[in-house]
Amino acid sequence: MKKEDISLAKKIAGDVRALGGKAYFVGGCVRDELMGLESKDIDMEIHGIEPAALEGILDSMGTRAEFGKSFGVYSIKRTNIDIAMPRKESATGRGHRDFKIDIDPYIGEKKAAMRRDFTIGALMKDALTGEVLDFFGGLEDLRCGLIRHVNDESFAEDPLRVMRAAQFAARFGFSVAEPTLELCRKMDVSALARERVFEELKKALLGAEKPSVFFEVLRSAGALGTWFPELYALIGVEQNVKHHSEGDVWVHTMMVLDEAAKRRASAKKPLIFMLAALTHDFGKAVCTQVINGEIHAYGHETEGLPLIEAFMKRLTSEREIIAGVLNLGFLHMQPNQKAAQGSSVKSTNKMFWEANEPNDLVLLALSDAHGKMAPRPFFDTEPFLWERLAVYEEYMARPYVAGRDLVEAGMEPGKHFSEILAYATKLRLAGIEKGAALKQVLSFARKLK
Repeated sequence: MKKEDISLAKKIAGDVRALGGKAYFVGGCVRDELMGLESKDIDMEIHGIEPAALEGILDSMGTRAEFGKSFGVYSIKRTNIDIAMPRKESATGRGHRDFKIDIDPYIGEKKAAMRRDFTIGALMKDALTGEVLDFFGGLEDLRCGLIRHVNDESFAEDPLRVMRAAQFAARFGFSVAEPTLELCRKMDVSALARERVFEELKKALLGAEKPSVFFEVLRSAGALGTWFPELYALIGVEQNVKHHSEGDVWVHTMMVLDEAAKRRASAKKPLIFMLAALTHDFGKAVCTQVINGEIHAYGHETEGLPLIEAFMKRLTSEREIIAGVLNLGFLHMQPNQKAAQGSSVKSTNKMFWEANEPNDLVLLALSDAHGKMAPRPFFDTEPFLWERLAVYEEYMARPYVAGRDLVEAGMEPGKHFSEILAYATKLRLAGIEKGAALKQVLSFARKLK
């Protein structure tokens, strides 16, 4: 948290106290501080004064932003501070937003904290004295590493809390209390907005040391198949023990996902990379078969593409993300295969050219290779792949024949122009020097005419 934000928050708290009220730090910022984690945002809750009085205080501090008067939630522009009034919530439907909200500045700290989902998020810290209020055993749950709900009735009203339980368990390395899991099993998550589900998924994929925990918790809670049916379909899909002694495709996928988490800091596009690790073997659910007594999943990298696309479109409409995941999914087998075969530079260059992010393709291949328990010694593909990627990048840095070079040589764009450019690219990937390549390209163009 920025020092200037903390200073401003305490000034707000001082003005609130002067009017007879109290200001508390609440939610994630308290939890993170007690866990020794960095928190960007400050959440405050103001008790004992009317909304108009709070608005006057905030207006004196800077430009106030309001997220709806009925919610009693404010912020000050150009800061990371959110300020809320205590409120009561009651469900009016099945969705995450289907709630009736009533502001009540005098509800009292315990009742205000009771609307929180988990005990570790129900902690309150006096913004001036630093006293921590713990009505539901949140401090002990932090010490034990436990995700536990606060209140049976209010928890069950918001199905997003099933996803949040899984996300917190993954990010913090905590376990979920069995009574909380039991409640989750009775909750219907089907009506959740996809944006909220995707947000919880992203937090797990990008923030957890072992993102597999997110999906294991959802599986235990009976909620995996609703939003992630393609993942659920991997459970029980057997693999060839010659290459995968770790278990079924589900086990392998979870191992690959955790291996990917070890490498995501090196990824050019971490979210796409992690989603590709999650989805790379979807095709095995539809093309695994026994041939001559052995299990094979030939073509799963292509058979899985429609499944990956359906999975991604269920969660997001962001085309770059969808395209990136599909691209890595299609190519994920090639790096390790080419390394094992000792393929030519021309071959690996072509593979990297087809990849949207060649660096991330290598990381995915390494995660796939390490996310298994093969009975025979593991063939280390890493030195070969990084060496070949360096060669590819060096080739790409060289001068090459582009469309403008062809125009300058007297060629007019026409129906064969794209085919001629493709030939120029082929020479580029083969490492042909630009002058020699231009001569070959012009000769190729004359032959086409």
